[in-house]
Amino acid sequence: MAQLAEKFLLSKLSRAGLVALIAIAVLCAMLGEPMVAAAAGAAAGIVISGRTFHPSRVNRPWPKVQQAFFLALVLILLTSFWIGPWVLSHWLYALPLVAFALVPLAFAGAITLVIVVLAMVATQWAVGLADRHQMISAFLLTMLLSALLVFLREYKTRQLAPLRRTDELTQAASREYLSADLHKEIQRSEREGTDMSIIMIGLDTHLSDHDPDEDIRSILPRIGRYLHSQIRDFDTYYRVADLQFLVILPGISTSDAIARGETIRRGLATLLESHGMNLTVSTGIAGLNIGDDANTLQQSAANALRRAQQQGGNRSQAYSAWSQPAQPGQPQTQGPV
Repeated sequence: MAQLAEKFLLSKLSRAGLVALIAIAVLCAMLGEPMVAAAAGAAAGIVISGRTFHPSRVNRPWPKVQQAFFLALVLILLTSFWIGPWVLSHWLYALPLVAFALVPLAFAGAITLVIVVLAMVATQWAVGLADRHQMISAFLLTMLLSALLVFLREYKTRQLAPLRRTDELTQAASREYLSADLHKEIQRSEREGTDMSIIMIGLDTHLSDHDPDEDIRSILPRIGRYLHSQIRDFDTYYRVADLQFLVILPGISTSDAIARGETIRRGLATLLESHGMNLTVSTGIAGLNIGDDANTLQQSAANALRRAQQQGGNRSQAYSAWSQPAQPGQPQTQGPV
């Protein structure tokens, strides 16, 4: 709920900011201030192409579009130095925060350093002594405050990383909690005498090198949403690798888990095909047996998935059930040997 509230608030703020920036751009254009209008237009483009404006903006080509608008804003600010640093002084103050929010730290730091040097040089040439000292002091103070905010953001991110329960991209549970959660489910299953199975899902990327990594990563949020729609309220799914997921199914026998895994596999294949991606999906299924713990059960599912992919992918494979090869697109349903 907290994440949903945060996303809702950011979305509302993005829309309000977009309206304000468009209004500034139009007003400045009417008042004959093209540089300010262009800067406001570029900033509006950054907002409208960001993921806080709409969740689908994480998919291609929106990240590249946002970076293009950011570079346009930087070029506009650099151009303003030829006219005079006072023209876009307020935008100069905001640039470091925008840079550190959109691009990697090293690149953002380099851009900020270049802007600071050029701003100080341009100020020396363009304004009088009193105004020059005032502007440089205000600008450097803004840079220091921006650096402090960036440091606090990075510090908070690192402090909270061990506490994050979900993967930000797919909303799957974090793999750091998988072993502990699986151990609890195994104990509950043994205590209550019920079945339990897990499904490991993997994209068969080794079978198709036509789709670049960016295309594959852009579809991960949709894969996460699809998996969420296919599980029960008390099931849990985890992102265990870049392109692999694991689903815990309490109370589900191995045979039922095979059918469930095949349904998920077919649904994901349809999802990938609908987005023009030449990728298939394989699943490995393992049921809880006597003597299994969290590690051995995970290893069983991983071995089953590896076996399915070694046989050509695009199939479901139950652990230790490879006495007869499964046909492509069909689950192998033999029980443990």
